Amino acid sequence: MKMTFNDFIKKVFFVEIAKGLALTMKELFTPAVTRQYPKEKRNPFPGARALHALVRSDVTGEAKCVGCGLCAAVCPSKCIHIYTTEGSDTMKVVNRYEIDVLRCVFCAFCVEACPFGAIALTDHFEYSGYSREEFHYTKERLLENWDKYMAGDKGKIYFERFWGPKEKDIAHSKPSVAAGGGA
Repeated sequence: MKMTFNDFIKKVFFVEIAKGLALTMKELFTPAVTRQYPKEKRNPFPGARALHALVRSDVTGEAKCVGCGLCAAVCPSKCIHIYTTEGSDTMKVVNRYEIDVLRCVFCAFCVEACPFGAIALTDHFEYSGYSREEFHYTKERLLENWDKYMAGDKGKIYFERFWGPKEKDIAHSKPSVAAGGGA
């Protein structure tokens, strides 16, 4: 490969390095963009995927989770554990629902997989702890998260705006007369 005169001049006089240093010097004297964290907080963006919560039913006040296990099955990090027993009328009863948040990758596959809308990821992302046990969320703690961060209209808006498909998105076909569905 043959070097041109312009390439030779650029290599001898370090033109690219000089351009980089000029940019650095220009930015060196501009004010910093750092937020002073507990005083200046960011507002969470809509649809943020942060702390987990179990959705509480408006009718019964209990968790919507029926223990089907789809969220645990689809979880890539296997951080969700569900323990059920058989209750009355051969219905499953969720005894324990546990999430190890330190293992979670916050992909929200669990929210998408749940056919009952029983789990949500809140927009609360400012939580910390000093031990691993603080990041092990039980059914009771997950329900408390729902009450604290998603209760009321906020939870309804969350599922309406950010998760689908909805029943209205699925095209219902009416049987035609030719297919034997007529009078």
